[in-house]
Amino acid sequence: MSEQITVGELTARFLEACGVDTAFGVISIHNMPILDAFGQRNTIRFVPSRGEAGAVCMADAFARVRGGLGVAITSTGTAAGNAAGAMVEAQTAGTPLLHLTGQIERPYLDRRWSYIHEAVDQPGMLKAVSKAFFRVWSPESALGVLQDAVRTALTAPAGPVSVEIPIDVQEALVDVPARIAPLPVAALQPDPKALDAMADLLVRARRPVIWAGGGARHAGAEIRQLADMGFTVVTSVQGRGILPEDDRRTLGAFNISPPVEAFYAGCDAMLVVGSRLRGNETLKYSLRLPRPLLQIDADPQAEGRGYKADCFVAGDARLALAGLVTRLQSRINIEAGFPEAAGKARDEAEKQLRKGLGPYEALVDALQDAVPRDYVWVRDVTVSNSTWGNRLLKLFDARNGVHALGGGIGMGAAMGIGAAVAASGRKTVVLSGDGGLMLNLGELATAAQEQVDLLLIVMNDRGYGVIRNIQDARFGGRKYYVDLHTPAFADLARSLGWRHTLLADPGQAREVFGRVIAETGPRMIEVDMLAIGPYASAFAGPPVRKAS
Repeated sequence: MSEQITVGELTARFLEACGVDTAFGVISIHNMPILDAFGQRNTIRFVPSRGEAGAVCMADAFARVRGGLGVAITSTGTAAGNAAGAMVEAQTAGTPLLHLTGQIERPYLDRRWSYIHEAVDQPGMLKAVSKAFFRVWSPESALGVLQDAVRTALTAPAGPVSVEIPIDVQEALVDVPARIAPLPVAALQPDPKALDAMADLLVRARRPVIWAGGGARHAGAEIRQLADMGFTVVTSVQGRGILPEDDRRTLGAFNISPPVEAFYAGCDAMLVVGSRLRGNETLKYSLRLPRPLLQIDADPQAEGRGYKADCFVAGDARLALAGLVTRLQSRINIEAGFPEAAGKARDEAEKQLRKGLGPYEALVDALQDAVPRDYVWVRDVTVSNSTWGNRLLKLFDARNGVHALGGGIGMGAAMGIGAAVAASGRKTVVLSGDGGLMLNLGELATAAQEQVDLLLIVMNDRGYGVIRNIQDARFGGRKYYVDLHTPAFADLARSLGWRHTLLADPGQAREVFGRVIAETGPRMIEVDMLAIGPYASAFAGPPVRKAS
C-alpha cells in the first residue's frame, strides 16, 4: 500500500523541494494542516507575524533581498483581505511571491451562507491584487496547481500569486507522489534579429546612457561590461545598486534631478532595461529622455507604455544585455569626456539635494559612515525617505535596497523584518516615520520574538510630515487631520524587548549611529525632529513638470 500524507504535508514537502527555507504568516483554523506539517517536519522556518499584511510584506522583502520565491500563509476571508494591500505592493514591485490562503470546506463554498471565514467572491479580490489566482478543487490536483502557481510567480515579469486551498482539501489524504519537484522556469529568449537592430542603433551613439530598473537586478555583470565600454548608468529606485553607487559611472537614482535631465540633453541614446519608467520617476512621463530610446523588457506588453520606444526587444534582461555586449564589443566609440560629464551631473544633483537637508545633512553623513558596505536599506514612505533616503544614502548591491514602491505608508517595519531574516547576519536598517510605524506596530513584537538584527530609525515629527507640507503648499496652510498622538517610544520599545536611543542633536549622530550599528538584535533610534527642526526645503509630494 502506498504511503499517504495530507495535502497540508504535501504542500510543505513541495515548498522544501522548491528550496524554500522560510515562510511568514498567521496560524488559523483554516491553514493548520499546512502549518502542522511545517512544525512536524521542522525544515522550513515559520515566522509568525502579528497580521496578514505584515506577513506578506515580510515575504516580499525576503524575496527581494534573498532572490527567489517569498512565501506568505494566511487564513481565508477577512485574513486574506488583510493581506490585499501588501499584495498590491508585491505586484507593483514585481516580487515572486506565493500567497497560500485557506478556504472554507468545499460543500459550503460559494453558497453565500455566511459560513465562518467566508468571503463573497474571494477569488475576485485575490485576482485583482495578484499576478494570478488558483484554487485547489481536489486533493489529487493539489501538486499540479502548486507547481503551476510557483512557476507563474517566478516567470518574468514576476509577481505575487495566490493559491486558495479549502480546509477539507488540506486535511485530505493523498498518495505520496513519485516525484515532488517544481516545474522549470524558462527565461524569455530575445530575438537575435531584434538584438542586431538594437546594436546597430547603439554603435552610432557617442554618449549613450542605460536606465536600469528592477527587472535588471540580475544583470549587474552585463551592465558593468557596458559601463566598461563607456556607457553611463542611471537607475530607478528599484534598480539601485546594480552598479555600486560610489562608482563614478553611475548617476544612481538621481533620474529626475534637473542637472541630470540637463545631462540627458547631451546624450544621443538611452537604453531602458527592465524598467516601466514609472510616472513618479519621470515627472509623470514628461521627463525629457534621450533619443533614440531603446527598450528591453521581459514583458512584451511593456512596449510603448509611457514612452514610445524606437526599438524594443522582448526578452530576459541578462540574456539580452549579454547579446548586446557581444555585438558591441570593439564597435562602439564613446566620446572623450562623456564619463566625466556624467560624474559632474551626479555631483551637482547631490549638491542640490543636500541644500535642502539643513540640519539633517550631518545625520545622513553619519549614518552612511556607520553602516557596513553590505548593509540592507529598507525605507517606508516618509518625508525623510522622499527627501534623502531614496537617493542620497548609497547602496552597493542590487539586492540590498527595499522600498514600498506602491506608495503605501506603514510597510517599512514589516519589510525590515523579512529583509533582516533574508540578510542572515548582515545589518538591516529601516527608515520609518512615526505615522507609518503605527500601521504595523504589532510587528515590532515579531522582530523581538525572532531576534532579528534590525535597526529601526523612527523619524518622529508627531504627524504626517508630507501631508503638512502639501497643506502649506496647496491648501493655504490649513492643517487638518495631520497631527498625531504618538507613544512614548522609549517605553514602547522597552516593553517589547527592544533597546531604544533618542537622537535630538545631529551633532551626536556620529557617536549614536556608530555605537548602535555595532550592536545586534532589535534596536530603535528615535530621531526627535521637533527638537532638531525642519528640513531646509519642504518636500510636498512627488515633483511635477512646471508649466512653461
